[in-house]
Amino acid sequence: MKVETLLKEGRTRLQAQGTFSVALDVRLLLQAATGLSHAEIIAEPEREVDEATVSRFQDFIARRVAHEPVSRIRGHREFYGRDFIVTPDVLDPRADTEVVVELALKHINGGRFIDLGTGSGAIAVTLCAENQNLSGIASDVSPSALLVAEANAKANGVADRIRFLHGSWFDGLSEKFDLIVSNPPYVRLDEKLMPDVSDYDPHLALFAGADGMESYRAISAGTAFHLATGGLVVVEIGAGQSEEVARLFETSGLELLEMAEDLQGHKRAMAFRQAKY
Repeated sequence: MKVETLLKEGRTRLQAQGTFSVALDVRLLLQAATGLSHAEIIAEPEREVDEATVSRFQDFIARRVAHEPVSRIRGHREFYGRDFIVTPDVLDPRADTEVVVELALKHINGGRFIDLGTGSGAIAVTLCAENQNLSGIASDVSPSALLVAEANAKANGVADRIRFLHGSWFDGLSEKFDLIVSNPPYVRLDEKLMPDVSDYDPHLALFAGADGMESYRAISAGTAFHLATGGLVVVEIGAGQSEEVARLFETSGLELLEMAEDLQGHKRAMAFRQAKY
């Protein structure tokens, strides 16, 4: 079967399913199935593809029709210009979370950090890759997630500046950090999510109690002991959570430094410092 035929077939199936980014999804899945580059697909539409490859591509399309995210099918995702391994054990790192990294890098020049609930390690790895003066801890309650994060750190050349720690929030830690950063679980237990999320992201990384605020309570409570003088806290937030999150951290002696929006214009990340600093 020809490349152009596969593209047409894939687009037809995804359009019928209602996928938003049909052309991009089909192209990425065809690249994954064939090993061809984007340029090769464009330049060689008449190229013949063997039966095994056709079957693999059709399987990928069937999985996407069933709402499995493209990054999960491919096994990796681009984040902040770098490639990250993605498995069922970790949250799929999304472009929205890049504003967390941007906000942290804007307000800190170096020092020690802790990335709470690191998942794939996208935040911790990117911070170290973008700033040679940063090093720290990437922690998670999931040992499987930590293995993925460590693999991503090695692949991106920063494993020597990150210690991977199995644990919940600040459990077992006595040190202070110049930066506390997190994309924590923040979804309410009763909140309905798209199948692409609810069926494929680990629920441990999504849900945070009846009001979606449990993670922020734990993080804000820990800042009293674990945030160094003049330290920075940066967290990702969900829709409608900014006021309550601000109140929690203000109660812990911090003040809002800046709030950042994602590409859709939604409040997505908040940065705090000690009020007296």
